Amino acid sequence: MARDLSDPGPGLLEFLTERHLATLTTLRPDGTPHVVPVGVTYDAGTRTARVITSGTSAKARHVRGGQARVAVCQVDGRRWATLEGTAVVRDDAASVADAVDRYAQRYRQPRENPARVVIEISVDRILGNA
Repeated sequence: MARDLSDPGPGLLEFLTERHLATLTTLRPDGTPHVVPVGVTYDAGTRTARVITSGTSAKARHVRGGQARVAVCQVDGRRWATLEGTAVVRDDAASVADAVDRYAQRYRQPRENPARVVIEISVDRILGNA
């Protein structure tokens, strides 16, 4: 069910802080979906989801190439959440460092990657059951 973004509910927000992997769906230039496992963080205050990745990854190329509509989905048994929105790729040091810090809090410290970027998603729809 779609959620009111101003109040997605405590259960859903808690679910989005637990250590679970998610999938990120981007669109290839031909419009077909590209679905890959990712770690994701969500900031409810700014309605922003973040995925760190290499700047050469297909997901980063798709977003940079104009396929900005994306979805991140997390599932654990009967609980699930999908965050939909418009993505941009950020490669400035401050944005990447912030995303790495958030990732480290939810998962673990990521390995070094000098080509790292962050896919920043402005979430405009939340679906889920948590």
